[in-house]
Amino acid sequence: MTSELELVTRLIAAFALGGVLGYEREQVDKPAGLRTHILVSLGSCLFTILSMTAFPGGDPARVASYIVAGIGFIGAGTIIQTRERIVGITTAASLWVTSSIGMALGAGYYILAIITTAIAYITLKLRLIERKVRPSREEASS
Repeated sequence: MTSELELVTRLIAAFALGGVLGYEREQVDKPAGLRTHILVSLGSCLFTILSMTAFPGGDPARVASYIVAGIGFIGAGTIIQTRERIVGITTAASLWVTSSIGMALGAGYYILAIITTAIAYITLKLRLIERKVRPSREEASS
């Protein structure tokens, strides 16, 4: 049996790692930022913990699939389509990854969650390289 202290440690880690990705989204002024990413990570972590500990004989994979489905709805709410372009897909994807990080922590996979957070953070920062390599859409159309 996992101690409550261990479970609380997982939740605190979910808060911290969700905050890392949320902070990056906040820096670039995205609507789903720090608080949203923290809440997604925390919720995913807690649902995973509960699915593994509170329901003996239950199927944790079923809860995991519902977490992913729920995050799909939240992510869809961050995507906006205009005539010229679609925005919010990267933020939706970052919420999806943040949920997986929370799930990994809920299952006790600290190293996996930390490495995934680092890779996701670096991936989000690739935006700086994209802007240098690819001209803006206005420049390309003129």
